[in-house]
Parts: sequence; structure tokens; C-alpha cells
Amino acid sequence: MKTLSLLIIVFLTNITCRESTTVYICDSPNAKKYHNTSRCKGLSNCTYKIIKVDIEKAKKDGKTLCAWEK
Repeated sequence: MKTLSLLIIVFLTNITCRESTTVYICDSPNAKKYHNTSRCKGLSNCTYKIIKVDIEKAKKDGKTLCAWEK
């Protein structure tokens, strides 16, 4: 029973500590960064549409976290 309780606590901690699964990117073919918020200063130069995507997709597409948010 103690082991089960410990596993549940670890599982719940991992859920709440993960980074956001939704990020924002400029939908430009040249965009290289993703942003945690749509108000990030790094998105101010975007002349294309700003879209929400899953962080895994952004990383898979080669995007890295914006330097303004590090």
C-alpha cells in the first residue's frame, strides 16, 4: 500500500510540473523559435499568423525556445 501511495504522488507531481504542452509559433516558413506565451516579445516581428501548436510538434519541426523566455 505504501508503494502504491508513493507511485501516485510521483505521478501527480510529474503531471503538475511538466511544461505547458501548447506553445505559440509564427506561421512563417523561416520561423525557428517557439514561445510559451502569445505576448512574447519575440513574436512582435511576426508578419504571418501566430498559431498554437503542441510543443512536441514545434520541437519535431526543429524549433527551439525563444531567447526572451529563457
